[in-house]
Amino acid sequence: MTRTASQPRDRAARLRRAALRMAAASLLAAAASAQTQVQYSIDWKSQSVSRPDSSSAQRPMTEGDVLAPGNAATGVIPAPRVVLPGSGLFLQGYASCLGHVGGTACQIDVDALSGGDDALFRLNQPRRPRILFSVDEWASGHPATPQNPPHASVRNQGNPTVPPLGPGVFEACADVYSDVNLPSPPLGPNFAPRNNTLVFDGNGLPSANSFTGPGLGLLEPRTTNAPFPYPGDNLDALEIGTDLATAPVVYFSLDSTFLDRANQVSNSGSAAANGFSSADVLKRTLGTSAIVHFATASQLGLDRFGVGTDDLDALVLADNGDGVYQRSLVPYDWTNGSTDMLVFSVRRGSAIINQPDSLFGAPIQPGDLLLPPVAGGLNQNPAIFLSAESLGLRTERGDSNKDGDDLDALDFEELPVFDCNENGVEDSVDIANGASQDTNFNGIPDECEDKVVEYCPCPLGSKATCTNADASAGCANSTGVGGRLLSNIQSGGSVSLALDNLVLTATQLPLNVQGMVYMGRSSRPPTTFYDGLRCINLPVLRHATKNSGATGSFALGPGIAALSLARFGASGTIAPGDTLYFQTWYRDPTGPCGTSANVTSAIKVTFLP
Repeated sequence: MTRTASQPRDRAARLRRAALRMAAASLLAAAASAQTQVQYSIDWKSQSVSRPDSSSAQRPMTEGDVLAPGNAATGVIPAPRVVLPGSGLFLQGYASCLGHVGGTACQIDVDALSGGDDALFRLNQPRRPRILFSVDEWASGHPATPQNPPHASVRNQGNPTVPPLGPGVFEACADVYSDVNLPSPPLGPNFAPRNNTLVFDGNGLPSANSFTGPGLGLLEPRTTNAPFPYPGDNLDALEIGTDLATAPVVYFSLDSTFLDRANQVSNSGSAAANGFSSADVLKRTLGTSAIVHFATASQLGLDRFGVGTDDLDALVLADNGDGVYQRSLVPYDWTNGSTDMLVFSVRRGSAIINQPDSLFGAPIQPGDLLLPPVAGGLNQNPAIFLSAESLGLRTERGDSNKDGDDLDALDFEELPVFDCNENGVEDSVDIANGASQDTNFNGIPDECEDKVVEYCPCPLGSKATCTNADASAGCANSTGVGGRLLSNIQSGGSVSLALDNLVLTATQLPLNVQGMVYMGRSSRPPTTFYDGLRCINLPVLRHATKNSGATGSFALGPGIAALSLARFGASGTIAPGDTLYFQTWYRDPTGPCGTSANVTSAIKVTFLP
């Protein structure tokens, strides 16, 4: 039975909203039981193929697995974990490919993924879905986009060896980007090139030009001026918002056999090895044991020059609920539930590239987002829904001797993945638009990083046990001033759990005394505690004892989230949105009030993804 657009899809939208609210937390969750709404695959050339995942099983990753971010949020993002192995997609030969080395083709490569419920484009909707995508290692970004924007983009993270030469750092292909300020499609190649902006960073660490974002646990950079197989990883398929590990149906595509002329290496041939064309959309249904067709290459306007001559390389799918493909005939006919919205790209080297599309008559490029041939169109080739230029990608339309940027992973999302200021706009898009500043290039709007507040000083008239007030710090100690707990938020630190680079430093302590930072989940009015004032409610968690040494100071961090999880277990888990309170207790044998100890001022920290 075909579901209508009015009821089940509205319910699906509500479920997706709930899932997406959890997505940021699940991406960086410290617990192994975290949800897995951010999922992806890597290609067979990636260095992480055969690398142990971060699950307790330490499973070797393959190009046939569905992956999710690792089990902890640390400054160095852990390896991904396998959430749906290739055996769960019924890939032939999967078992024999376990442990094979990246750069050796093993015919199990999965290069497109969808849960079948991606966000619908509708006419006249107040806020259209955000487009999330990744590119391959040869992409350099469109030359008309800003070369040095105040945010990370394909152009300043991409391949600098591809003309036009730019400041690229070989880090685009493990990242996920979003469009910026596009009107509703269809948008043809005459649309003025627009920019794009980083949403997820491959390894979560600052790139060569300092930009970063929430990490996926992949390896970077992937420098194509190194001998093949190149170092680093290429993110090859993407699904956000649906847990493919438990989804009743998983839609995917497999790899072609034809030559990739960029590196002069043939693709892995996983589609042919499993009995399909690389231009087919396939599906795996729970409770069955075989891959079947969902949409054939011919239904998509592909393989017109022979079976396997095209390679479907990215996939967005909103199935109308009956599990059978009803081809869209014109843009937006899917909104009444009678057809399925299926958007895709094709790989560099596909025979359909530079053939005229059926809507604009423009030569198709590997960075275009395509629809099946439109009814009454110019021909029977796919139609351009969003041109590569509109996404800020480089094209070589009509030049059969050159290749444009290859878009090889794709998703449409109704709500922002990261929206710390809750204005309904992706944080990275706010930064790209200039609506938010990001002075430390960490992908978090600066207004959201006002999440570190020093409090609990010791003014006159306080409840201190004697006249040892210090209005700018904790109650005065034997040095004559009070101890302070300070953060590095003004010098490169942040409250991002992805980076986990916040440092808290206890200063103005007596020399060579023992002390510790303790933390709790709620504050309390100041109450007398040794020579000072305690401003954190019980229970508290006590970090390791340290010595103030010759400087009268010691630090906690970077890696506070990781340290807390390792020391305290589940009770020390810090998740996005959590507010924690920190204070330092320290010994002071000659302190003014005779209790032989004191505490610093306190700090309140609200953590972000």
